[in-house]
Amino acid sequence: MVLPKDLKENIMKEYQRHEKDTGSPEVQIALLTERINRLTEHLKVHKKDVHSRRGLIGLVNKRRKLLEYLKRKDYAKYLEVVQKLNLKVK
Repeated sequence: MVLPKDLKENIMKEYQRHEKDTGSPEVQIALLTERINRLTEHLKVHKKDVHSRRGLIGLVNKRRKLLEYLKRKDYAKYLEVVQKLNLKVK
């Protein structure tokens, strides 16, 4: 499920480190979170959509790995991103 361009740009502007930043872990985590939320809503309606469920699991794992990386590299930024996105953390 692809995010609309304007929504993607708004998310990137909110989490960017600098003006042309599109690939920092913060931006990637925020974009993945939005996609995960949208897929979760889709799966609430379409319970038997196994292919989308598999994709959702992949996105969650990718976000988890990025969160672990950010936690190792910049713990303060990690806490900020987790709080901003209302993520549950172990």
